[in-house]
Amino acid sequence: MKGAKAKKDVVATPKKDSKELSKKAEETNLKRKKSAPKEEKATKRQVRKDRKAKKDPNKPKRPPSAFFVFLEEFRKTYKSDNPNVKAVAVIGKAGGDKWKSMSDAEKAPYIAKAEKRKAEYDRNIQAYQQKDKLADEGTGEVSDKSKSEINDDEDEESVEEEDDD
Repeated sequence: MKGAKAKKDVVATPKKDSKELSKKAEETNLKRKKSAPKEEKATKRQVRKDRKAKKDPNKPKRPPSAFFVFLEEFRKTYKSDNPNVKAVAVIGKAGGDKWKSMSDAEKAPYIAKAEKRKAEYDRNIQAYQQKDKLADEGTGEVSDKSKSEINDDEDEESVEEEDDD
């Protein structure tokens, strides 16, 4: 035979017993890290959930950055120009590209709006934290008025008292 390869003598290897295989499997399993029983895992998950603080729905939301203020306006114009595009990622990508190409002068109105919203947020968060502090101290009723409104009321009362004299 011209193209055929000659068979080599194959030495038969003895098959290992299933007991030997199971012993090796046990050894490798022992080397691996032992995991906690299922009951312990369940309690760990519950503890993690318990540790997570619940969000207060009354807490003011953080203000958007200048880019997101721009993106609010850009979405409206982009959707009106391209009504067939429904993908959020495509709109976001186009908005990001436009934001990168804008000069600082073009970005200025959005930065100003973002700073204005940040200042408003700071006032709201201070009022919120004062409400929390008053509620924690247990000093009675908590006013819904902001600090500036309370000062305005006091000014009006003092003017009325001067008029009475």
